[in-house]
Amino acid sequence: MAGVQTVQKHYETHLGTVYSWTIGDLDLALSRSDDFLTSLGLPVTRGQLAVDLGCGFGLHAIPLARRGYRVLAVDFCTELLSKLRVSASGLPVTAVECDLMMFDHHLSESPDLILCLGDTLTHLPDIASVNELIDKASAKLAPGGSIVLGFRDYVSTELAGTNRFIPVRTSDDRVFTCFLEYAPGHITVHDLVHERTPEGWKQKISAYRKLRLDRNAVASELMRRGIQIVRNELKNGMVILVGLQPF
Repeated sequence: MAGVQTVQKHYETHLGTVYSWTIGDLDLALSRSDDFLTSLGLPVTRGQLAVDLGCGFGLHAIPLARRGYRVLAVDFCTELLSKLRVSASGLPVTAVECDLMMFDHHLSESPDLILCLGDTLTHLPDIASVNELIDKASAKLAPGGSIVLGFRDYVSTELAGTNRFIPVRTSDDRVFTCFLEYAPGHITVHDLVHERTPEGWKQKISAYRKLRLDRNAVASELMRRGIQIVRNELKNGMVILVGLQPF
């Protein structure tokens, strides 16, 4: 098996180049994201500031901007941010390449909305980092603002045997499968990509770790900082937490 990489190295050398392909049709994916934002009750605005942590290629940043938000889109992956800048051309999206923990260094005002979706929160190195990010987000969020966290549930169900092999996407020239290994506080994700080349099929493997986050523990950390939890749900293996900053 491949050695375990840091999350950033894994994206730089392996996942970042194929991540947008795994999503499939971009317009359809953006439409689904917009439906999700609607389900959160997020309004059409005139210039409110939103921060999208772990924005990737803009799956949420672009729908937010189309709703009238000014979006600060933060990610460490050069490849994905390059795609975002092209797709978000003409929209009020500022793409910033930096560590998520440094997002507050790029703020000149309090945001009305902070999102961290797409399993990004589990990419942090430890629980202390998760709590620090929650600290910073709750401290910077404007009165009456919303914080939205989404991450995959690796706690309540532990896959076993062949169920740990998960098909991600297949096309004529590429097959992407991931394999999960469980440990008490984290999982190791092995991403296997097979690509057709003129010399035949080639395999690339890279592995990285994700945290196993308990949704109620994360919710408790938000509440400890005065955030009111208005949504705490587990659906299709994904946790969604929505909190409000009191006025």
